[in-house]
Amino acid sequence: MKKYEIAAMTRQELIDRIVQLEDRLADINFYKVIELPQNPMVFRNSRRDIARMKTMLHKLNAAEAEQN
Repeated sequence: MKKYEIAAMTRQELIDRIVQLEDRLADINFYKVIELPQNPMVFRNSRRDIARMKTMLHKLNAAEAEQN
């Protein structure tokens, strides 16, 4: 996911997408024991996307706190 796509998301979309990606990552880790994934870069990309979204969420919370 690109930075501009993440920046265009609302707070609730970010939260929903983070939960979705974390669940997906947990499933991938579970099935990794049974069979290796076809694309091992999925792990890295998912973790990075989650980190980018959490960073954007933190920035939104900080900006909101600063306004109050």
